[in-house]
Amino acid sequence: MQPYELSLGQASRAMVAGQLSPVELTESVLDRIGTVEEHLNAYVTVVAESARRSAARAEREITAGGPRGPLHGIPMGLKDLIDTAGVPTTSGSLVRAKRVPRKNSTVAALLDRAGAVLVGKTHTHEFAYGLITPQTRNPWAPERVCGGSSGGSAAAVAAGEAIFALGTDTGGSIRVPSALTGVVGLKPTYGLVSRHGVTSLSWSLDHVGPITRTVEDAGLVLNALMGHDPEDLASIHRAPEDCLRDLGRDLTGLRVGVPVNYFFDHVDPQVETAVRSAVAELAGLGARLVDVEISMTQYVQATQWGLMIPEATSYHEEDLRRAPELYGADVRVLLEAGALVLATDYLRAQRSRTLMRRAWTSLFDRVDVIAAPSVPATAATTDQQEFQWADGTMETVTDAYVRLCAPANITGMPSVSLPVGLDETGLPIGIQLMGRPFGEATLLRAAAAYEHERGTLGPSTPLAA
Repeated sequence: MQPYELSLGQASRAMVAGQLSPVELTESVLDRIGTVEEHLNAYVTVVAESARRSAARAEREITAGGPRGPLHGIPMGLKDLIDTAGVPTTSGSLVRAKRVPRKNSTVAALLDRAGAVLVGKTHTHEFAYGLITPQTRNPWAPERVCGGSSGGSAAAVAAGEAIFALGTDTGGSIRVPSALTGVVGLKPTYGLVSRHGVTSLSWSLDHVGPITRTVEDAGLVLNALMGHDPEDLASIHRAPEDCLRDLGRDLTGLRVGVPVNYFFDHVDPQVETAVRSAVAELAGLGARLVDVEISMTQYVQATQWGLMIPEATSYHEEDLRRAPELYGADVRVLLEAGALVLATDYLRAQRSRTLMRRAWTSLFDRVDVIAAPSVPATAATTDQQEFQWADGTMETVTDAYVRLCAPANITGMPSVSLPVGLDETGLPIGIQLMGRPFGEATLLRAAAAYEHERGTLGPSTPLAA
């Protein structure tokens, strides 16, 4: 096994044992980038020399006084929406092509404090306004999309170009690409992780979270990111809790909700089979399965778009007026459409969200976790526009990918996606586990128990050569 193939937890433990150095690990990741990046295009910017300096500094610090924590000396990638001092942050757009922030975002500062090594900025769909990330190829199948908008982060982790990465999630943008590339993606509770210094798509739906190779890794990164930030008005006043405190193999007493509607409607049969098999595995580990009916599902899409579109247009109003030609055609039309949304429609979406939160909160009186597919189908081809379901229904790729992830954004509840196998063409399938607010420890307990039984997918092929 090459160092770039290690999980964060494995690499950290090897460093503590003196079996691996930050310099060795960083060089392995940079070599991997040199090997596959021309085929993958996960990064918009690679800061190789800066990474080498950071790794050398981490090695000296660890030798002198031991590691600051599990992230010390670990190479990472950050989505190109996340401000990094002295490193371009362009949001994947010509609008900000020359932008170099002077200050770190809060999450970048926290990771720097933890000793993580930045190797580069990963591609995003322009301003995170899409579920494809067209610049980046899926490392499992280059003719397939990697998902978005955090597609560069997910592809980098899946292909071994980073040990972990950060993404953002407004309607599934961490979980969708994680599911399509066979890695773990965690969208935390709304307000748990600061978004200060992170370009907004929709401020009431945006989340920042980790993309990793294992469930343990997701918890290790989240532990470093949690905490109140007065610079983020949505940041929660809550003492951070170790989200890995409950890891174990026995799920006795855990109540897993299995939706009887919506989440298994218009889902590829192979995806449904794999997810239901994973749910059965949870039951085999001691969990009790409970059928649950999800209310207000007919309003999910209208609520998601009713909130996101006008908020995005409001954020971009000045730049859209100043230089509309710098936006990509797909993003520009969405932003222009947002100006046509009535205030009354936006208020209806807000009321709908309030009712959905209330309904979902009541669900968690009966269950601890809800298990469902992350996305209804595996990775589409790069030229594919729609999915056709068994009943003849047509659905755009974007609508399909956002459909099952949106409820956790609308309600602000945490959700983790992890791989549960491959379809007959060798493409990853993901399950998402959703929980009550600040229930990350419970989600990771269930996810880690499953992962221990079934294992991880590991660095992807065919770009693994």
